[in-house]
Amino acid sequence: MSDDIYEIYAVKYGRHERKSPDNFIGGDTHDVPMPLDYFVWAIVGKDRTVILDTGFDQMRADARKRQISKPVGDGLRALGVDPASVKDVIISHMHYDHAGNHDLFPNARYHLQDCEMAYATGRCMCHTMMRMPFEAVDVTAMVNKIFTDRVVFHDGAAEIAPGLSVHLIGGHSKGLQATRVKTRRGWVVLASDVAHFYAHLDQRRVFPITYNVADVLAGYDKVEALATSKDHVVPGHDPIVLDIYPAARPNMEGWAARLDADPKPRTATVAS
Repeated sequence: MSDDIYEIYAVKYGRHERKSPDNFIGGDTHDVPMPLDYFVWAIVGKDRTVILDTGFDQMRADARKRQISKPVGDGLRALGVDPASVKDVIISHMHYDHAGNHDLFPNARYHLQDCEMAYATGRCMCHTMMRMPFEAVDVTAMVNKIFTDRVVFHDGAAEIAPGLSVHLIGGHSKGLQATRVKTRRGWVVLASDVAHFYAHLDQRRVFPITYNVADVLAGYDKVEALATSKDHVVPGHDPIVLDIYPAARPNMEGWAARLDADPKPRTATVAS
């Protein structure tokens, strides 16, 4: 493996059972089960491993009535990744399901967009509706990391390492960033919540929690332009990901998938 080529693993740690109308502005006429899976991503290179997002823990799952399938740390260790050895963590945005588990990576620097931190600590958080997907404890934990020199801020596109970059998209959250990764099959874009499901990309529809609808829709074009093809864009919460990509390890079916491998063709965009 060369210095700028990476393996990518999607690691599922939880699920939220819900119906399809809950996942689109304007609802959905199908009204079928369409659960959210919760993932973190391990980007594994020759000389470095970078983690994208940190998930939430059991306490937060209980408070939000979400299901933890396997803790984030267990999934990473099953891949051979020791969280204590990780030096860089990318936070796509500061929503509770992407920015928890504050002590899991004690030696890492955290990469975050300037405007996301400003958003999460600014006047928009005075509104109950706007702060609903955030947790104060996650935000204050990030502030503590700033004061211990463990946060790197970015303003737009930035290279984290050769073959690995972040790109400001916005939309779902003001400072949401996507991650572009060079792999053996080309440029893969980990969209995180730029698109929760393949259906959002395919149908150009929008998840109900959003800061700016226009930026969400423009973001679909941006991530597709960054990727080698539309099939190289991986949405942030779609259970289909674990169906179309091969398991990361023989014992990790339904738990972790390898995203630098070619996916199987998709036959549906709504999980049922």
